[in-house]
Amino acid sequence: MISAYTGTQIRAAEQPLLAVGLGTILMQRASHGLANAVVRELQARGRPLYGASLAVLAGKGNNGGDGLFAASFLAARGIRTTAVLTADAAHPEALAAFERAGGRVHFLSDANVSQLAAEIARADVVIDAVLGTGAQGGLRGAAAALVAGLEDGRPGTPQLVVACDIPSGVDADTGEAHPPVLTADLTVTFGAAKAGLLADPGADHAGRVHVVPIGIEDELPWPAMRRLEPTDLARLLPQPARRAHKYSRGVLGVVAGSADYPGAAVLACRGALAAGAGMVRYLGPPAVADLVRQSCPEVVCSTGSVADNRVQAWLVGSGMGPGDSGQLQRARDAVESGLPVVADAGALPALPDVLGPQVVLTPHAGELAALLDRLGAEYQRSGVEANTLGAVRHAASLTEATVLLKGATTLVASPFQDFYSQSEGTPWLATAGSGDVLAGIIGALLAQVGSDVGRFRAARIDPDERWAAIAAMGAILHGLAGTTAAGGGPLSAGRIADAVPAVWGKVSLLSKHEGPKRNSHTHPLR
Repeated sequence: MISAYTGTQIRAAEQPLLAVGLGTILMQRASHGLANAVVRELQARGRPLYGASLAVLAGKGNNGGDGLFAASFLAARGIRTTAVLTADAAHPEALAAFERAGGRVHFLSDANVSQLAAEIARADVVIDAVLGTGAQGGLRGAAAALVAGLEDGRPGTPQLVVACDIPSGVDADTGEAHPPVLTADLTVTFGAAKAGLLADPGADHAGRVHVVPIGIEDELPWPAMRRLEPTDLARLLPQPARRAHKYSRGVLGVVAGSADYPGAAVLACRGALAAGAGMVRYLGPPAVADLVRQSCPEVVCSTGSVADNRVQAWLVGSGMGPGDSGQLQRARDAVESGLPVVADAGALPALPDVLGPQVVLTPHAGELAALLDRLGAEYQRSGVEANTLGAVRHAASLTEATVLLKGATTLVASPFQDFYSQSEGTPWLATAGSGDVLAGIIGALLAQVGSDVGRFRAARIDPDERWAAIAAMGAILHGLAGTTAAGGGPLSAGRIADAVPAVWGKVSLLSKHEGPKRNSHTHPLR
């Protein structure tokens, strides 16, 4: 499991080491790790080190010092290095080491922005080391003009951009981005991943994230955010016992679909069946039930009430609209049953304002904005997209439900303020019906493991937080299935469901062959 932290948490973990005079050692570890990551990346691209050119954009603080020290190490490997100092000062020891290594130094000013931008654009590698995790807001003045020019000229260039700890202008705690931001191919971050690198729009600018251990790891508190990996999913996914039967494996009730969107019910049921539900019971209009029956003969269809059906969890809302009064009443009844519920799309406006952690809401950005606005938070879609972590946190707090915000990075927030970030998918998942399949997957998992508190306790997940973990399980399974089904090309929602069983089987093998657990702070995030 990958753990991510706020900038405040990282700085607090560093403090005991700084207090005993180990600041220089921390910086040396960070800069060595940054330099080695640049070397590996160049080698992976088939680029020779000797004679390559590198430009480091260095601020006046420790982030700039990390970049300058790294550049001095790279100069010793035969790389031609240039530093552009974005302030009137720089970390003195790092600057001295850079100059001793033969690096050229330029001081940035309003007068030479264009000239330096042109020189930097010719470099094989650019290290962004202007602002660190403690910075407030974004770049200003000549530095902002320089980065804006570089970013505008980047499309189609083979240049490698590496962010030092975090891309300048990205908030380490929230992932908010303050333009201009120089989008990185690789972010080399120190001690642990930063929460802002795992939330959009920060993740848009981070590229791949590589964590370099620097010796603060034992001082870190409970993470601000976590990300499940396939090995975690393998430990958490249920496997039927020898004497299992369809009822013991979890029965999911589905209230979905309408005359306008009957296919949503089909896709939700297909997602649930693919994700291992022992039985799926569908409640809905006769015409939709007929389509479900034809498409998924395994599903038991009826037009009855929620109270008449014995299930372990409910899925409500996919493909429903405000005019579907009968379906909306069933959705409300499902929530009032007290059972675990995944509530999607059309159900969101019809549910009570305050729910509970066992209710998993699955909005996209527009639906989350509408939900927050209804609750008095006055959000618009653009505001949600600009601060996804803040928006999902706010929604979980107001509704007291578990909230999963769908997007390029899927975020999950519990009302207890436990957070997950999953990003295993492909942009091809942005297709009609994809969210219906996701709701089905989550619903099936709720039915199968929602009551199994021991499973989560064994994985060091607080049982009270298991609803957020189940939502994250659904997100990673959906993402892996979508990536597998797409194979790099276009994708339809039905194919996501088709791919789930094979992905489940492949992931399950990891628990049988898993070696020693890796330190969650030391490997790259993909």
